[in-house]
Amino acid sequence: MLGLGTISRKIFGTANDRKVKAVRPLVAKINALEDEIAALDDAGLIARTDALKARVAGGESLDSVLPEAFANCREAAKRALGLRAFDVQLIGGIFLHQGNIAEMKTGEGKTLVATFPAYLNALSGKGVHIVTVNDYLARRDAGWMSKVFAKLGLTTGVVVPHQPDEEKRAAYQADITYATNNELGFDYLRDNMKTDLGQMMQRGHNFAIVDEVDSILIDEARTPLIISGPMADRGNLYVRVNELIPQLVDEDFTLDEKQRTVSYTEDGNEHIEQLLYAAGLLPEGQTLYDPESTTLVHHVNQGLRAHKMLHKDQHYIVRDGKIVLIDEFTGRMMLGRQLSEGLHQAVEAKEGLQIQPETVTMASITFQNYFRMYKKLGGMTGTASTEAEEFQEIYNLGVVEIPTNRPIARLDEHDQVYKSAREKFLGIVAEIKEANAKGQPILVGTTSIEKSEELSQLLTSEGIVHNVLNARQHEREAHIVAEAGRVGAVTIATNMAGRGTDIQLGGNVDMQVMDALAADPQTDPVALRARIEAEVAEEKQKVLDAGGLFVLATERHESRRIDNQLRGRSGRQGDPGRSVFFLSLEDDLMRIFGSERLEKVLSTLGMKEGEAIVHPWVNKSLEKAQAKVEARNFDIRKTLLKFDNVMNDQRKVIFGQRLEILEAEDLSEITTDMRHAVIDEMVTKHMPQGSYADQWDVEGLTEAVKDKLFLELPVTDWAGEDGVDQEQVRERITEASDKLMADKEAAFSSDTMRMIEKQLLLQVIDGKWRDHIVTLDHLRSAVNFRGLAQRDPLNEYKSEAFVLFEHMLGALREDVTRQLSRIRPLTAEEQAVMQQQMAMQQAAERAAMNPEGKLDQPVDLPRLGGAAPVAAAPTGTPREGFDETDPATWGNPSRNDPCPCGSGKKFKQCHGALA
Repeated sequence: MLGLGTISRKIFGTANDRKVKAVRPLVAKINALEDEIAALDDAGLIARTDALKARVAGGESLDSVLPEAFANCREAAKRALGLRAFDVQLIGGIFLHQGNIAEMKTGEGKTLVATFPAYLNALSGKGVHIVTVNDYLARRDAGWMSKVFAKLGLTTGVVVPHQPDEEKRAAYQADITYATNNELGFDYLRDNMKTDLGQMMQRGHNFAIVDEVDSILIDEARTPLIISGPMADRGNLYVRVNELIPQLVDEDFTLDEKQRTVSYTEDGNEHIEQLLYAAGLLPEGQTLYDPESTTLVHHVNQGLRAHKMLHKDQHYIVRDGKIVLIDEFTGRMMLGRQLSEGLHQAVEAKEGLQIQPETVTMASITFQNYFRMYKKLGGMTGTASTEAEEFQEIYNLGVVEIPTNRPIARLDEHDQVYKSAREKFLGIVAEIKEANAKGQPILVGTTSIEKSEELSQLLTSEGIVHNVLNARQHEREAHIVAEAGRVGAVTIATNMAGRGTDIQLGGNVDMQVMDALAADPQTDPVALRARIEAEVAEEKQKVLDAGGLFVLATERHESRRIDNQLRGRSGRQGDPGRSVFFLSLEDDLMRIFGSERLEKVLSTLGMKEGEAIVHPWVNKSLEKAQAKVEARNFDIRKTLLKFDNVMNDQRKVIFGQRLEILEAEDLSEITTDMRHAVIDEMVTKHMPQGSYADQWDVEGLTEAVKDKLFLELPVTDWAGEDGVDQEQVRERITEASDKLMADKEAAFSSDTMRMIEKQLLLQVIDGKWRDHIVTLDHLRSAVNFRGLAQRDPLNEYKSEAFVLFEHMLGALREDVTRQLSRIRPLTAEEQAVMQQQMAMQQAAERAAMNPEGKLDQPVDLPRLGGAAPVAAAPTGTPREGFDETDPATWGNPSRNDPCPCGSGKKFKQCHGALA
């Protein structure tokens, strides 16, 4: 008997079907314009773009010009690439423009789909960012799609690491900018460390289209982006602690694989203490519980994590004497990324490598808060529906499943579950031999480098020719993928998420042509291509007759999305295909998260040596286990975001003030406000309101005036005069301080003084903010222990972080005031000494030059630190739903605007108080 929900879906369609149906009239309008636009010449397409830009600038909405823009873009793609977008691709583009995630299956042409909303939104002149997961895809997509945008009269830029500043700045000024998520985030942080407006790269956050959106906004969201600088070298301590960890026994620590934590037991604490005493690292009479042992505790904790939680060839590889992290979701190497908080150094010690200097955080942001800065966000992926709740809750993104151009013909078989890993691998080899014998190409998915190499050895011993695609073969990736769809090809791949390359049945024509030309450059390329196209077409037919691509997965991932990504490599564009998962009770997911119910199901069905259990019940039980893991990971990311939101609110204030300082010509009002606020605080502290003269701390005030204002004032004499109160003392100090600063301005000149004020403000703000980030990191670690006292760590963090921020602003005012009060022009003698020192430094640098004219030692710039292996509402006009009691809805008021809270004060004197 059918349920009401099933009957309702049959009559009215699913909610997703109704969404897709609602945009079909728009597609009809685009199609109706096709003949008219096809009649235009190339100049006509560009003229059409200019006309659309003028209409948008005149106040027309992007929605109203969508049919014409999409039709223009389709014609441009047809001329530039020979590709005419299908209706389903137009539908995907419409949903992207509306700020949704378009879930499109592998091979449906997502790269082309992105051009439609990108072109439409670029008409506003505010720029569009298309975000990819790696530099290769950013370059490839930009190079490919720039031909389309050029036909439309738009410019395209690509942002990659280590790019010259001018080139990168030009890329951000382009109409469409392709970039990786990492580089966008790092450039945002770097921009907010610049001391000159002209050095900044980005020009705001208007609209972003995120490719592989689940990989970027979900998988990488646990990991904050960090720019860090070097700190004191403690490499020897890591090495010495590392020697002690292998002496621990299983009873000394508790490893929780579900929560990914490891900690010392009571016995373990005592054991490591004894080892530290014996090694001379812990002084006699001092314990690990003493405040003096904080650094040592940090090192022994990180040493334990390095040994018991992080495994070589799974979480990292050793390459050229360095630790290179492996992305657990894509299997890619994360070059330039580091584990934070000294864990990277602990792993280096474990592997016997040279210890890299530890770093201190200078700026950081999570991808969640970075991408939430965009006024509009869209995303594309083949697998998003399992995380729809998270996309909606965190990013306000809906997920729409876009129909495939042709029906999916892939056969997805039930999982095969074996008792042991050994039996499973034997079953896999037998299955591969059978499929290989009939020429069917096979893609074998593994979850770690170690397992891919173990399976590779088994296949080699059976005489099966195969390729291995993992982080070790990073450079050969495109070639291996290009060959994976050929007759009899066997490819072992460690995670296939975000590869950005389709497996084409019969082989990849372009790759074979390039290889043949590289081998023999004298070959006629036209004749060569014709011959290879014929060979590939013949081979493709053989593959289709053999059943298409066979995807064989050796394990279930903890996320259903990763499994679906692997499965989706087969059956593209209506091709036949087949997929199956081989599992064992020893697999990590089954061992850690497999429910008791699953074990009961398996025991009920009965398991014999070498036999697999295949049953729909098993699939359902596994899906429930995966759903539990996904929910737990969502909670982890939500918690990370809640904590980062506290810092993000403060980051917005600091970065907003920084930008105002950079944009301002005259900051004298701000520095004067700061100095007056410092004077108010000094007088109030030492001469409290309502107190008597004999209760005043006159000596303390005199010293404070000397220290902070660099003034010797007769405060004691003033206080002894009849009828003098606090207000008069404050006025006299203010008057003397104003005169001192006026004299300095006369000595320096007004222009020089303005420049000094700007540079000093930026320097002090940056220094205080860096110190504040470190303090918040320490606070974050400390508040977790308060949960033991039944106090909410998040609330504790919020309240204490607010107090720390207030203290930081107070210290900022004092530092700026103190330093401005002390500056003076150099004497002739001092100028001579400085010139001599500069000449000596230049001579030393020339001596250090190598024959090529480059310094032998690298310049000591802040290092780019990565994040642990583990994005703020737009500023400007007030948000929709303005609420005077909620600062989050205020946008970014100017310092001299009335405060949005309705107090009647200027923003700078109320909620925006920095001075």
